[in-house]
Amino acid sequence: MKKYMMALDQGTTSSRCILFDKMGNIRAKAQKEFTQIYPQEGWVEHNPKDIWSSQYSVMTEALTMLGEDECIAGIGITNQRETTIVWNKQTGEPVYNAIVWQCRRTAKEIDRLKEEEPALSAYIMEKTGLLPDPYFSASKIAWILDHVENARQEAETGNLLFGTVDTWLIWNLTRGKVHVTDYTNASRTMLFDIHTLCWDQKILDYFHIPASMLPQVKPSSCVYGYANLGSLGESIPIAGAAGDQQAALFGQCCFTPGEVKNTYGTGCFMLMHTGDRAVKSRAGLLTTIAASADGKAEYALEGSVFVAGAAIQWLRDGMHLIEQAPQTQKICESVEDTAGTMIVPAFTGMGAPYWNPYARGMVTGLTRGCQKEHFIRAIMESIAFQTMDVLTAMRADAELSLLKLKVDGGASANDFLMQFQADLLGVDVQRPRCIETTALGAAYLAGLAVGYWKDTEEIKENWQIDRVFTASMPQEKRQELVRSWKRAVDCALYYAKWEEEHD
Repeated sequence: MKKYMMALDQGTTSSRCILFDKMGNIRAKAQKEFTQIYPQEGWVEHNPKDIWSSQYSVMTEALTMLGEDECIAGIGITNQRETTIVWNKQTGEPVYNAIVWQCRRTAKEIDRLKEEEPALSAYIMEKTGLLPDPYFSASKIAWILDHVENARQEAETGNLLFGTVDTWLIWNLTRGKVHVTDYTNASRTMLFDIHTLCWDQKILDYFHIPASMLPQVKPSSCVYGYANLGSLGESIPIAGAAGDQQAALFGQCCFTPGEVKNTYGTGCFMLMHTGDRAVKSRAGLLTTIAASADGKAEYALEGSVFVAGAAIQWLRDGMHLIEQAPQTQKICESVEDTAGTMIVPAFTGMGAPYWNPYARGMVTGLTRGCQKEHFIRAIMESIAFQTMDVLTAMRADAELSLLKLKVDGGASANDFLMQFQADLLGVDVQRPRCIETTALGAAYLAGLAVGYWKDTEEIKENWQIDRVFTASMPQEKRQELVRSWKRAVDCALYYAKWEEEHD
């Protein structure tokens, strides 16, 4: 029989299922969006049952595309990271909605930690590689335990389980038999010591999180359990799991120190592989665990931009300026520039290298000359500017002169954006033939665990370039644009500071 690897790609706005063959080609693909919940300003939630049902639905749809002589050799999972789910281990019922990585509700609690416990803040950075921030899972778990009736009591008696989305999916796929996560997702909780590869009791004690809630942590490429999908198939090995950005790094075949990729998804996430060395950032980046195939811990530097593709979705669904995302390319190319308009899409604060949860979106340089096309172009350019800020910080930390940037994710299909990105960075931007590298990375991790692929050398043979974008913008123009962007960022940051100064 012909065998394929199944990748479950559970993202922030949609769930997808992609089936890959040995050459890394897509055999079948299904996608389903699900509801975003915004209870208050700066709060973002998902219904965990929507996450599971949408994922199950696209699995079903993808499997119906297979022929009678085709089957699944294994399942790899990649997921939106940091998003926090707590559920009852007896009933499987979530006690509250999933608190999404974008959610800023715990910003004041994190402020209190940094102000009142500076030694603990330094300890957290040293052990977890992360800057204390509401972005990560720790304060989200604590919020649920503190605000949901009887949740803390139930947790302390051992009745509640915590998981990031990978854990929730594996628990459901195995019908409650397996409570597990991988090194990469654990490293995003702000509770995991990335050096000893253990949950950190001191941090757990500060947030009053019972250790009994936490999943077992395993390498990104190993058999966690077996999916029981009823009529869809029984005893299919779940053999790979990684947070979406680490999966994309693996899918881009960035296996050696110094290789860099940027994923243009709901947010923008740039990772540089640093091998077996956990590089401590001096420029506002994060040290995180990279997905690997040999069971050993490898590391990466990461810069996180909270709003990228989400800004395009806002243009479509919130502002109704476009009907479909692909329209943006022709619209951007229809005007020479943004007519002086700059947009900082800090809808849920700013990530690397600024780390300000109180910053908000800002439009600067607005004049009567700004038309719809200029506004849309300013949004698209903002994605490239934010990526530029991250790469500038990464260059400073790594002390390397980067010659190329590998790109993937939905917005990387936009030729205008990729060319503008190359112009801003002054480096070649390489787009692979398959931009579904997040899902592909999950499939590779699972496939290596079940012997579908022999080793990473075999996988490297699958990676092929679709197009290279080379910088062509004059240096003077680049410098002028960067100055305008920096001024707009200063305005967004001052917005956050103003209330504090005038309180």
